[in-house]
Amino acid sequence: MAAVLQATDVRGAMFLGCTFAPGSEAEIEARGALVFPGLPDLPFNPYRTGLYSPAELYADLDAGYRYTRDAVIYRWWRHVGQHRSLTSELAMTLHDHAITEALGDCALAGAIGVMGGHRVTRDSADYAAAADLGRALAQAGHAVITGGGPGAMEAVNLGAGLAGTAADLRAAVDLVSAAPTFTAAVEPWAQTAFTVTERFELQGASYGVPTWLYGHEPPNAFCVGVAKLFSNAIREDVLLRLASGGLVCLPGAAGTVQEIFQAVTPRYYAGADESIAPLILVGVDYWTTAMPAWPLLSALADGRAMSARLHLVDSVAEVAGLLSD
Repeated sequence: MAAVLQATDVRGAMFLGCTFAPGSEAEIEARGALVFPGLPDLPFNPYRTGLYSPAELYADLDAGYRYTRDAVIYRWWRHVGQHRSLTSELAMTLHDHAITEALGDCALAGAIGVMGGHRVTRDSADYAAAADLGRALAQAGHAVITGGGPGAMEAVNLGAGLAGTAADLRAAVDLVSAAPTFTAAVEPWAQTAFTVTERFELQGASYGVPTWLYGHEPPNAFCVGVAKLFSNAIREDVLLRLASGGLVCLPGAAGTVQEIFQAVTPRYYAGADESIAPLILVGVDYWTTAMPAWPLLSALADGRAMSARLHLVDSVAEVAGLLSD
């Protein structure tokens, strides 16, 4: 490799965390290359070239969730949050840039974003309905992107990723319902998910974008790629920007409400000649009474170009038709 580098014009090239033969690093820097060194004592690679897989994040799950890569990185993040340094800040920034670039390389044109609460249990009707929504979106040819966590997000990723029949999806939901929530213990919750991935083919365009800011919420195992980030601000921007085909909001709490109004802002200022992706809230009673976001959205939409692209429906069965308008 040293001989190849010596014969190559490296002016302006960047080398990220590479290992060189003795003397090669100084030699290529002298010829105009920029070398970023490996950063010490990190539980992750800040120079990643691809998304995480669920199996990668859950490596060593058999020993206990606390030993998985996901949990180890979360503990590191909590520590550096109290002992920040230039090295840790640089490492997280480089990592999130690499993950965002990798996500941008995926086939996400016209992707549908689906937001929803993490508290939805696997044995509930809401979970089954969210899984059906994911399946319907995938069958309509959409890539699907969620927050990548448990609850409604997991259900949507399952439905979008599973390549089998409707009966297969019902069987998969029945399997994971044996461990309905992660709050009691993450291990059985995650292990039942991997039982599904071993039994059924999951290869649909189903992506998750979780964050270690909410590291107490483990990532779900039903994504073809996991874009886990340190910065929640970057995460929210990426989620909403890549959901260019529309945004569907299932019942949720503060996080989902934040995403709704962050998504509304560019729609509010869009002109009549601009393309505005649909924003669909599912659950009439929930969004008008329990979490009354809809009245405020309606007031904002009044007289604006976005009004025709803002919808409130009562069931997931109504969503697909509004996305195809």
